[in-house]
Amino acid sequence: MASITRLSLASTSALCRLLVNRNAGLIHQHLPSMIIPSATQQRSIMTTPVRRDIDSAAKYIGAGAATVGVAGAGAGIGTVFGSLVVAYARNPSLKQQLFSYAILGFALSEAMGLFCLMMAFMLLFAF
Repeated sequence: MASITRLSLASTSALCRLLVNRNAGLIHQHLPSMIIPSATQQRSIMTTPVRRDIDSAAKYIGAGAATVGVAGAGAGIGTVFGSLVVAYARNPSLKQQLFSYAILGFALSEAMGLFCLMMAFMLLFAF
């Protein structure tokens, strides 16, 4: 039994030395091409179908989240003109000044809504 163990240990260590020596020669032979890639080699980004599905799902979620700002712009415009009606009912003599402030508030609220919509479209079609 002891001779079989010695034989298997000796043959295992000899096999290991043989494999290490063979692989060392292969590593030294191919090491320059592994370190310095040749000009003909090109690296490309490989994407899997699962990765593309995750990316498109993230685009749709981001576009939906950006579209929520359009609802906020609608609420802001409603608030601006509701406040205009209340202010005009309290003091009709300031009609022209109140209306100019209301138009300014409308423009700023609408601009925020358009920025949100632009971001949604950019997420969908630009990236």
